[in-house]
Amino acid sequence: MIEIKKALGKKIKQIRKSKNLTQEKLAELIGLEVPSLSNIETGKFAPSVDTLQKLSAVMDVEPWEFYHFNEVSEEKMLNEINVLIKNNSKLLKIVYNFLKALN
Repeated sequence: MIEIKKALGKKIKQIRKSKNLTQEKLAELIGLEVPSLSNIETGKFAPSVDTLQKLSAVMDVEPWEFYHFNEVSEEKMLNEINVLIKNNSKLLKIVYNFLKALN
């Protein structure tokens, strides 16, 4: 079973880093002390709803994105797609035509 506080903290940290924000800058922008943000990111404490709302606004993400824990790697996606289309020529044609239309 997933430890929600730790997964949530890890996701917040991941998003913060993707936005090129330091803990110090993010803490300043949302009105928290750096140790408090650190405790959230390490999963020691869960953020309040108000803090999540501030994080969402400052980092320009939807609040639900903080709870999207099970992202699939590109390698895993490719492997699963290969398995699905390997023996299904109809699905292969659909995927091919879809990708062709995107280009």
